Amino acid sequence: MLTAPQRAIVKSTVPLLESGGEALTTHFYKIMLAEHPEVRPFFNQAHQANGDQPRALANGVLMYARHIDKLDQLGGLVAQIINKHVSLQIEPAHYPIVGGCLLRAIRDVLGPKIATDEVLVAWGAAYQQLADILIGAEEKIYAATAAAPGGWRGARAFRVARKVAESTEITSFYLEPRDGGALASFEPGQYLGLRLVVKGQEIRRNYSLSAAPNGRDYRISVKREAGGAASNYLHDQLQEGDALDVSPPAGEFVLAKGSKPVVLISGGVGITPTLAMLDVALQSKRPVHFIHFTRNRAVHAFREAIAARQASHAQLQNFYVYDEYVAGADTADAPHATGRVNSEQLAKWLPPSRDVDAYFLGPKPFMRQMKKQLRELGVPEAQTRYEFFGPASALE
Repeated sequence: MLTAPQRAIVKSTVPLLESGGEALTTHFYKIMLAEHPEVRPFFNQAHQANGDQPRALANGVLMYARHIDKLDQLGGLVAQIINKHVSLQIEPAHYPIVGGCLLRAIRDVLGPKIATDEVLVAWGAAYQQLADILIGAEEKIYAATAAAPGGWRGARAFRVARKVAESTEITSFYLEPRDGGALASFEPGQYLGLRLVVKGQEIRRNYSLSAAPNGRDYRISVKREAGGAASNYLHDQLQEGDALDVSPPAGEFVLAKGSKPVVLISGGVGITPTLAMLDVALQSKRPVHFIHFTRNRAVHAFREAIAARQASHAQLQNFYVYDEYVAGADTADAPHATGRVNSEQLAKWLPPSRDVDAYFLGPKPFMRQMKKQLRELGVPEAQTRYEFFGPASALE
């Protein structure tokens, strides 16, 4: 039980976390990944190398310390963590490893004059409080998913039924359960967890479900990333008929039920979860404004599929923007706009009423721009939602 004095101690460390939190979390990951190889599969090394993972953890630790006595003010941060943990199949046994390494990092980085025994005990109690919250919430999801029709717990063997190139960079994989059993449904916007073995090393990744639930298979659509261990393995090595382990759908970035018009804005491979959202929204007859940004025609995935939906659904409006387009080229390939879109242009593509459910995702600079422009255009912030493919970070 975290005591009132311990809460006060944790909150007193907030200034230290604001100035040196990233150094602390970088040291934490260095300790943990060096000494505990069993947890390495859960962490994307690219996110370690570019600093995204340490920055995200530093932000999370800081938020937790700030709100240690009012955890309800953490908002969606806890839900994001829980769902990522579930998709990666984090278990209670992993938490003591993280806690022990975090306390060592606090002691090493802050030094014994600041990280006194009293401070370490307080942070140990604070960590255990958070761990208990996460473990309890994750267990509820594990149990509910296993009990659902077609659901399961842990890894389930799937086979690649089809592999389809969608653009020069994105390939779709249609996954069917090898046991031939029922397949759990999911909320549009959720993702799957994959367990892969690449060059003898286990890695785990999340990939958005890019097609609406159909009870037969799941579809993920993966962009080849330069140097990406998982994406290059999927593109180059995984073939139709091959098997892989899949954990059940998870994620809190989902299409809200209702009748409001839906605005789906994506950049690059951020299009993938919006595809499932699009189909479900169209089935419910909701107006949809689908806006997609990408580099050029060659990397524009699902262009024909969206055009086909537009032809059969009068309530769908579809717009796309290319970074690269030469005027006078094939007019059939012409985008609706080029370069960066300003608020004035975006306003023309939104419904007249700003009472919409808006979703956006893509590269972080793109998401930062969309968040700002939607706010300027009067879309209520409570009705704008976004997701990070990698570690979560602040968009402001």
